Amino acid sequence: MITGAADDDPSGIGTYSQLGARFGLTMLWTVPISLPLAAAVEELAGRLGMAGKEGLATLIKEHFPRPILYGAAALVAAANTFNVGADLGAMVASLRLVIPIPFIPLLITITAVLLVLEVFVEYHQYARLLRLLTISLFAYIGVLAVVHVDWPAVLANLAIPHISRSKDYLGGLVAIFGTTISPYLMFWQCSEEVEEAHDRKAPVKRVTSKAMRAMRIDIVTGMATAVLIMFSILVVTASTLHTGGITDIGTADQAAQALRPFAGHFAGLLFALGIVGTGALAVPVLAGATGYALAEVFAWREGLSKTFLQARGFYVVIIGSMCVGLAMNVGGINPIKALIYSAVLNGLAAPPLILLMILLGNDKRLVRQYRSGWVSNVLVGLACLLMAALPLAYLLTK
Repeated sequence: MITGAADDDPSGIGTYSQLGARFGLTMLWTVPISLPLAAAVEELAGRLGMAGKEGLATLIKEHFPRPILYGAAALVAAANTFNVGADLGAMVASLRLVIPIPFIPLLITITAVLLVLEVFVEYHQYARLLRLLTISLFAYIGVLAVVHVDWPAVLANLAIPHISRSKDYLGGLVAIFGTTISPYLMFWQCSEEVEEAHDRKAPVKRVTSKAMRAMRIDIVTGMATAVLIMFSILVVTASTLHTGGITDIGTADQAAQALRPFAGHFAGLLFALGIVGTGALAVPVLAGATGYALAEVFAWREGLSKTFLQARGFYVVIIGSMCVGLAMNVGGINPIKALIYSAVLNGLAAPPLILLMILLGNDKRLVRQYRSGWVSNVLVGLACLLMAALPLAYLLTK
Protein backbone atom coordinates (compact mmCIF):
# COMPACT_ATOMS: atom_id res chain seq x y z
CA MET A 1 0.00 0.00 0.00
CA ILE A 2 2.92 2.36 0.73
CA THR A 3 4.28 1.71 -2.75
CA GLY A 4 0.88 2.44 -4.27
CA ALA A 5 0.50 5.67 -2.30
CA ALA A 6 4.02 6.73 -3.21
CA ASP A 7 3.19 6.14 -6.88
CA ASP A 8 0.80 9.11 -6.63
CA ASP A 9 3.66 11.29 -5.43
CA PRO A 10 3.82 15.01 -6.34
CA SER A 11 5.40 14.02 -9.66
CA GLY A 12 2.36 11.87 -10.43
CA ILE A 13 -0.16 14.49 -9.30
CA GLY A 14 1.63 17.22 -11.26
CA THR A 15 2.00 15.07 -14.38
CA TYR A 16 -1.65 13.95 -14.44
CA SER A 17 -2.82 17.52 -13.76
CA GLN A 18 -0.75 19.03 -16.54
CA LEU A 19 -1.69 16.35 -19.07
CA GLY A 20 -5.40 16.51 -18.22
CA ALA A 21 -5.34 20.30 -18.57
CA ARG A 22 -3.36 20.22 -21.83
CA PHE A 23 -4.91 17.27 -23.67
CA GLY A 24 -8.33 16.93 -22.06
CA LEU A 25 -9.70 13.38 -21.97
CA THR A 26 -7.55 12.04 -24.81
CA MET A 27 -5.02 10.28 -22.51
CA LEU A 28 -7.60 8.32 -20.53
CA TRP A 29 -6.92 5.18 -22.60
CA THR A 30 -3.64 4.86 -20.66
CA VAL A 31 -5.58 4.18 -17.42
CA PRO A 32 -6.82 0.59 -18.14
CA ILE A 33 -3.41 -0.21 -19.64
CA SER A 34 -1.41 1.20 -16.72
CA LEU A 35 -3.00 -0.91 -13.99
CA PRO A 36 -2.12 -4.43 -15.21
CA LEU A 37 1.30 -3.35 -16.47
CA ALA A 38 2.26 -1.49 -13.28
CA ALA A 39 0.92 -4.27 -11.04
CA ALA A 40 2.81 -6.93 -13.04
CA VAL A 41 6.11 -5.03 -12.83
CA GLU A 42 5.72 -4.48 -9.08
CA GLU A 43 4.70 -8.11 -8.52
CA LEU A 44 7.87 -9.22 -10.30
CA ALA A 45 9.95 -6.88 -8.13
CA GLY A 46 8.31 -8.20 -4.96
CA ARG A 47 8.69 -11.82 -6.07
CA LEU A 48 12.39 -11.29 -6.82
CA GLY A 49 12.86 -9.89 -3.32
CA MET A 50 11.01 -12.74 -1.63
CA ALA A 51 12.39 -15.65 -3.70
CA GLY A 52 15.85 -14.19 -4.38
CA LYS A 53 16.22 -12.89 -0.80
CA GLU A 54 18.29 -9.92 -2.02
CA GLY A 55 17.65 -6.39 -3.21
CA LEU A 56 17.42 -5.71 -6.94
CA ALA A 57 20.89 -4.17 -7.25
CA THR A 58 22.44 -7.19 -5.49
CA LEU A 59 20.62 -9.59 -7.82
CA ILE A 60 21.84 -7.61 -10.84
CA LYS A 61 25.39 -7.66 -9.43
CA GLU A 62 25.30 -11.42 -8.96
CA HIS A 63 23.88 -12.29 -12.40
CA PHE A 64 25.13 -9.67 -14.86
CA PRO A 65 28.49 -8.07 -15.81
CA ARG A 66 29.65 -5.08 -13.75
CA PRO A 67 29.10 -2.47 -16.51
CA ILE A 68 25.40 -3.41 -16.57
CA LEU A 69 25.26 -3.09 -12.76
CA TYR A 70 26.90 0.33 -12.79
CA GLY A 71 24.67 1.51 -15.64
CA ALA A 72 21.50 0.39 -13.82
CA ALA A 73 22.64 2.04 -10.56
CA ALA A 74 23.48 5.28 -12.38
CA LEU A 75 20.07 5.33 -14.11
CA VAL A 76 18.10 4.87 -10.91
CA ALA A 77 20.27 7.30 -8.90
CA ALA A 78 19.91 10.07 -11.52
CA ALA A 79 16.16 9.59 -12.01
CA ASN A 80 15.49 9.32 -8.27
CA THR A 81 17.56 12.36 -7.31
CA PHE A 82 15.86 14.57 -9.90
CA ASN A 83 12.50 13.23 -8.71
CA VAL A 84 13.43 14.06 -5.10
CA GLY A 85 14.21 17.64 -6.14
CA ALA A 86 10.97 17.96 -8.11
CA ASP A 87 8.90 16.60 -5.21
CA LEU A 88 10.58 18.85 -2.63
CA GLY A 89 9.98 21.90 -4.81
CA ALA A 90 6.34 20.99 -5.34
CA MET A 91 5.81 20.46 -1.60
CA VAL A 92 7.18 23.93 -0.87
CA ALA A 93 5.22 25.61 -3.67
CA SER A 94 2.01 23.94 -2.46
CA LEU A 95 2.56 24.82 1.20
CA ARG A 96 3.08 28.45 0.24
CA LEU A 97 -0.56 28.49 -0.91
CA VAL A 98 -1.56 28.32 2.77
CA ILE A 99 1.60 29.42 4.64
CA PRO A 100 3.19 32.67 3.38
CA ILE A 101 6.83 31.75 4.11
CA PRO A 102 9.68 32.52 1.65
CA PHE A 103 10.55 29.61 -0.65
CA ILE A 104 14.17 28.92 0.40
CA PRO A 105 13.66 28.87 4.23
CA LEU A 106 10.61 26.63 3.81
CA LEU A 107 12.53 24.34 1.43
CA ILE A 108 15.40 23.95 3.91
CA THR A 109 12.96 23.30 6.78
CA ILE A 110 11.01 20.59 4.91
CA THR A 111 14.20 18.88 3.72
CA ALA A 112 15.65 18.91 7.24
CA VAL A 113 12.45 17.50 8.78
CA LEU A 114 12.29 14.68 6.23
CA LEU A 115 15.96 13.85 6.76
CA VAL A 116 15.60 13.71 10.54
CA LEU A 117 12.55 11.46 10.23
CA GLU A 118 14.20 9.10 7.75
CA VAL A 119 17.53 8.82 9.55
CA PHE A 120 16.34 8.71 13.15
CA VAL A 121 12.76 7.33 13.02
CA GLU A 122 11.77 4.00 11.50
CA TYR A 123 9.98 4.75 8.23
CA HIS A 124 7.06 2.40 8.83
CA GLN A 125 6.24 4.15 12.10
CA TYR A 126 5.67 7.63 10.71
CA ALA A 127 4.35 6.36 7.35
CA ARG A 128 1.19 5.25 9.18
CA LEU A 129 0.52 8.89 10.11
CA LEU A 130 1.50 10.31 6.73
CA ARG A 131 -0.94 8.02 4.94
CA LEU A 132 -3.78 9.96 6.57
CA LEU A 133 -2.74 13.06 4.63
CA THR A 134 -3.12 11.22 1.33
CA ILE A 135 -6.86 10.93 2.02
CA SER A 136 -7.08 14.45 0.60
CA LEU A 137 -6.36 12.95 -2.84
CA PHE A 138 -9.87 11.47 -2.77
CA ALA A 139 -11.15 15.04 -3.10
CA TYR A 140 -10.52 14.57 -6.83
CA ILE A 141 -13.19 11.86 -6.77
CA GLY A 142 -15.47 14.33 -4.97
CA VAL A 143 -15.01 16.85 -7.77
CA LEU A 144 -16.38 14.29 -10.25
CA ALA A 145 -19.69 14.43 -8.37
CA VAL A 146 -20.11 18.22 -8.50
CA VAL A 147 -18.83 19.29 -11.93
CA HIS A 148 -20.14 18.55 -15.38
CA VAL A 149 -18.32 15.49 -16.72
CA ASP A 150 -19.00 14.24 -20.23
CA TRP A 151 -19.23 10.59 -19.18
CA PRO A 152 -19.91 9.20 -22.68
CA ALA A 153 -16.70 10.92 -23.83
CA VAL A 154 -14.87 9.55 -20.76
CA LEU A 155 -15.97 5.99 -21.57
CA ALA A 156 -15.07 6.42 -25.26
CA ASN A 157 -11.58 7.69 -24.43
CA LEU A 158 -11.06 4.88 -21.90
CA ALA A 159 -11.91 2.24 -24.49
CA ILE A 160 -10.45 3.72 -27.69
CA PRO A 161 -6.77 4.79 -27.75
CA HIS A 162 -6.17 8.27 -29.09
CA ILE A 163 -2.73 8.51 -30.65
CA SER A 164 -1.26 11.80 -31.79
CA ARG A 165 2.10 12.11 -33.54
CA SER A 166 2.81 15.51 -32.00
CA LYS A 167 5.99 15.71 -29.94
CA ASP A 168 4.15 17.19 -26.96
CA TYR A 169 1.63 14.34 -26.90
CA LEU A 170 4.30 11.66 -27.20
CA GLY A 171 6.30 13.36 -24.43
CA GLY A 172 3.15 13.27 -22.31
CA LEU A 173 2.80 9.52 -22.87
CA VAL A 174 6.43 8.98 -21.83
CA ALA A 175 5.71 10.99 -18.68
CA ILE A 176 2.43 9.27 -17.79
CA PHE A 177 3.90 5.76 -18.01
CA GLY A 178 7.16 6.97 -16.44
CA THR A 179 5.43 8.23 -13.32
CA THR A 180 3.16 5.15 -13.08
CA ILE A 181 5.87 2.50 -13.70
CA SER A 182 8.83 4.22 -12.02
CA PRO A 183 12.27 2.64 -11.52
CA TYR A 184 12.43 3.63 -7.86
CA LEU A 185 9.30 1.60 -7.11
CA MET A 186 10.98 -1.52 -8.48
CA PHE A 187 14.07 -1.13 -6.29
CA TRP A 188 11.98 -0.14 -3.27
CA GLN A 189 9.49 -3.01 -3.55
CA CYS A 190 12.23 -5.62 -3.94
CA SER A 191 14.32 -4.30 -1.04
CA GLU A 192 11.34 -3.86 1.27
CA GLU A 193 10.29 -7.49 0.82
CA VAL A 194 13.80 -8.55 1.87
CA GLU A 195 13.89 -6.15 4.81
CA GLU A 196 10.43 -7.12 6.05
CA ALA A 197 11.41 -10.80 5.96
CA HIS A 198 14.45 -10.01 8.12
CA ASP A 199 12.40 -7.83 10.49
CA ARG A 200 9.85 -10.58 11.13
CA LYS A 201 12.64 -13.20 11.22
CA ALA A 202 11.02 -15.23 8.45
CA PRO A 203 12.78 -18.48 7.55
CA VAL A 204 15.72 -17.71 5.28
CA LYS A 205 15.35 -20.77 3.04
CA ARG A 206 11.57 -20.94 2.70
CA VAL A 207 8.99 -18.68 1.08
CA THR A 208 5.40 -19.76 1.66
CA SER A 209 2.65 -19.58 -0.96
CA LYS A 210 0.54 -17.70 1.59
CA ALA A 211 3.17 -14.95 1.93
CA MET A 212 3.52 -14.73 -1.85
CA ARG A 213 -0.25 -14.44 -2.26
CA ALA A 214 -0.42 -11.72 0.41
CA MET A 215 2.29 -9.74 -1.39
CA ARG A 216 0.33 -9.95 -4.65
CA ILE A 217 -2.91 -8.80 -3.02
CA ASP A 218 -1.07 -5.91 -1.38
CA ILE A 219 0.45 -4.82 -4.70
CA VAL A 220 -2.76 -5.09 -6.72
CA THR A 221 -4.68 -3.15 -4.06
CA GLY A 222 -2.04 -0.43 -3.85
CA MET A 223 -1.66 -0.03 -7.61
CA ALA A 224 -5.44 -0.06 -8.14
CA THR A 225 -5.73 2.80 -5.65
CA ALA A 226 -2.96 4.71 -7.41
CA VAL A 227 -4.56 4.25 -10.85
CA LEU A 228 -8.02 5.26 -9.53
CA ILE A 229 -6.53 8.56 -8.35
CA MET A 230 -4.73 8.91 -11.71
CA PHE A 231 -8.08 8.49 -13.52
CA SER A 232 -9.79 11.01 -11.25
CA ILE A 233 -7.10 13.68 -11.67
CA LEU A 234 -7.08 13.30 -15.48
CA VAL A 235 -10.89 13.58 -15.69
CA VAL A 236 -11.15 16.41 -13.16
CA THR A 237 -8.46 18.59 -14.74
CA ALA A 238 -9.88 17.90 -18.22
CA SER A 239 -13.39 18.83 -17.06
CA THR A 240 -12.37 21.99 -15.16
CA LEU A 241 -9.05 23.45 -16.29
CA HIS A 242 -9.04 22.27 -19.92
CA THR A 243 -12.65 23.29 -20.57
CA GLY A 244 -11.94 26.59 -18.83
CA GLY A 245 -9.08 27.40 -21.19
CA ILE A 246 -6.24 26.67 -18.73
CA THR A 247 -4.07 24.30 -20.76
CA ASP A 248 -0.62 25.08 -19.35
CA ILE A 249 -0.15 24.73 -15.59
CA GLY A 250 2.85 26.69 -14.36
CA THR A 251 2.03 27.24 -10.68
CA ALA A 252 0.65 25.33 -7.72
CA ASP A 253 -2.28 27.74 -7.57
CA GLN A 254 -3.30 26.86 -11.13
CA ALA A 255 -3.10 23.14 -10.36
CA ALA A 256 -5.19 23.62 -7.20
CA GLN A 257 -7.99 25.28 -9.20
CA ALA A 258 -9.15 21.82 -10.29
CA LEU A 259 -10.34 21.22 -6.71
CA ARG A 260 -12.19 24.52 -6.41
CA PRO A 261 -15.62 23.24 -7.54
CA PHE A 262 -15.53 20.75 -4.66
CA ALA A 263 -13.57 22.58 -1.97
CA GLY A 264 -14.15 26.27 -2.71
CA HIS A 265 -11.71 28.48 -0.80
CA PHE A 266 -10.15 25.38 0.76
CA ALA A 267 -8.91 24.12 -2.63
CA GLY A 268 -5.38 25.37 -1.96
CA LEU A 269 -5.35 23.68 1.45
CA LEU A 270 -6.58 20.34 0.06
CA PHE A 271 -4.07 20.46 -2.79
CA ALA A 272 -1.28 21.30 -0.34
CA LEU A 273 -2.25 18.41 1.96
CA GLY A 274 -2.21 15.99 -0.96
CA ILE A 275 1.15 17.17 -2.27
CA VAL A 276 2.79 17.34 1.16
CA GLY A 277 1.33 14.00 2.30
CA THR A 278 2.34 12.08 -0.81
CA GLY A 279 5.64 13.95 -0.99
CA ALA A 280 6.52 13.07 2.60
CA LEU A 281 5.72 9.43 1.77
CA ALA A 282 7.51 9.40 -1.58
CA VAL A 283 10.70 11.40 -0.94
CA PRO A 284 11.98 8.88 1.66
CA VAL A 285 11.05 6.07 -0.76
CA LEU A 286 12.94 7.80 -3.60
CA ALA A 287 16.02 8.56 -1.54
CA GLY A 288 15.77 5.17 0.16
CA ALA A 289 15.63 3.35 -3.19
CA THR A 290 18.83 5.15 -4.22
CA GLY A 291 20.40 4.20 -0.89
CA TYR A 292 19.44 0.55 -1.34
CA ALA A 293 20.77 0.46 -4.91
CA LEU A 294 24.17 2.04 -4.19
CA ALA A 295 24.63 0.21 -0.87
CA GLU A 296 24.10 -3.09 -2.68
CA VAL A 297 26.49 -2.09 -5.48
CA PHE A 298 29.28 -1.35 -2.99
CA ALA A 299 28.31 -4.07 -0.46
CA TRP A 300 27.51 -1.64 2.36
CA ARG A 301 25.15 -2.48 5.20
CA GLU A 302 21.68 -1.23 4.40
CA GLY A 303 18.15 -0.91 5.72
CA LEU A 304 15.82 1.71 7.18
CA SER A 305 15.44 -0.50 10.25
CA LYS A 306 19.16 -0.01 11.00
CA THR A 307 20.63 3.02 12.77
CA PHE A 308 22.92 5.56 11.14
CA LEU A 309 25.97 4.03 12.81
CA GLN A 310 24.98 0.55 11.62
CA ALA A 311 24.52 1.60 7.96
CA ARG A 312 26.47 4.83 7.49
CA GLY A 313 27.07 4.50 3.74
CA PHE A 314 23.39 3.76 3.12
CA TYR A 315 22.27 6.85 5.03
CA VAL A 316 24.99 9.08 3.54
CA VAL A 317 23.57 8.28 0.09
CA ILE A 318 20.07 9.21 1.29
CA ILE A 319 21.31 12.49 2.79
CA GLY A 320 23.29 13.28 -0.36
CA SER A 321 20.31 12.57 -2.63
CA MET A 322 18.07 14.92 -0.67
CA CYS A 323 20.73 17.64 -0.50
CA VAL A 324 21.19 17.50 -4.28
CA GLY A 325 17.40 17.75 -4.64
CA LEU A 326 17.43 20.80 -2.38
CA ALA A 327 20.23 22.40 -4.41
CA MET A 328 18.28 21.80 -7.61
CA ASN A 329 15.48 24.01 -6.28
CA VAL A 330 17.87 26.70 -5.09
CA GLY A 331 19.04 26.85 -8.71
CA GLY A 332 15.64 28.23 -9.68
CA ILE A 333 13.93 25.39 -11.58
CA ASN A 334 10.15 25.78 -11.86
CA PRO A 335 8.83 23.37 -9.18
CA ILE A 336 5.62 22.49 -11.05
CA LYS A 337 7.23 22.09 -14.47
CA ALA A 338 9.98 19.95 -12.88
CA LEU A 339 7.37 17.33 -11.93
CA ILE A 340 6.70 16.36 -15.53
CA TYR A 341 10.42 16.47 -16.37
CA SER A 342 11.07 13.93 -13.62
CA ALA A 343 8.30 11.71 -14.98
CA VAL A 344 9.89 11.79 -18.45
CA LEU A 345 13.29 10.92 -16.94
CA ASN A 346 11.72 7.95 -15.14
CA GLY A 347 10.17 6.84 -18.44
CA LEU A 348 13.60 6.86 -20.10
CA ALA A 349 15.25 4.94 -17.24
CA ALA A 350 12.61 2.21 -16.80
CA PRO A 351 12.91 -0.04 -19.92
CA PRO A 352 16.47 -1.38 -19.36
CA LEU A 353 15.70 -2.06 -15.69
CA ILE A 354 12.48 -3.92 -16.58
CA LEU A 355 14.41 -6.03 -19.09
CA LEU A 356 16.91 -7.06 -16.41
CA MET A 357 14.03 -7.99 -14.09
CA ILE A 358 12.43 -10.15 -16.79
CA LEU A 359 15.68 -12.10 -17.18
CA LEU A 360 16.02 -12.50 -13.40
CA GLY A 361 12.39 -13.59 -13.03
CA ASN A 362 12.94 -16.41 -15.53
CA ASP A 363 16.14 -17.71 -13.89
CA LYS A 364 15.04 -20.98 -12.28
CA ARG A 365 18.24 -21.17 -10.20
CA LEU A 366 17.37 -17.84 -8.61
CA VAL A 367 13.60 -17.95 -8.01
CA ARG A 368 13.05 -21.74 -8.26
CA GLN A 369 9.32 -22.59 -8.32
CA TYR A 370 8.43 -18.89 -8.33
CA ARG A 371 9.77 -18.36 -11.84
CA SER A 372 7.66 -15.99 -13.98
CA GLY A 373 4.69 -17.59 -15.70
CA TRP A 374 3.36 -16.63 -19.11
CA VAL A 375 0.99 -13.98 -17.71
CA SER A 376 3.83 -12.19 -15.92
CA ASN A 377 6.14 -12.47 -18.94
CA VAL A 378 3.50 -11.11 -21.33
CA LEU A 379 2.48 -8.16 -19.13
CA VAL A 380 5.98 -7.18 -18.01
CA GLY A 381 7.25 -7.70 -21.56
CA LEU A 382 4.54 -5.38 -22.88
CA ALA A 383 5.49 -2.79 -20.26
CA CYS A 384 9.12 -3.00 -21.38
CA LEU A 385 8.28 -2.73 -25.09
CA LEU A 386 5.83 0.14 -24.58
CA MET A 387 8.20 2.13 -22.39
CA ALA A 388 11.05 1.58 -24.86
CA ALA A 389 8.98 2.44 -27.95
CA LEU A 390 7.49 5.68 -26.59
CA PRO A 391 10.81 7.46 -25.85
CA LEU A 392 12.13 6.29 -29.24
CA ALA A 393 9.07 7.71 -31.01
CA TYR A 394 9.41 10.92 -29.01
CA LEU A 395 13.09 11.36 -29.92
CA LEU A 396 12.46 10.63 -33.63
CA THR A 397 9.53 13.06 -33.90
CA LYS A 398 10.35 16.60 -34.98
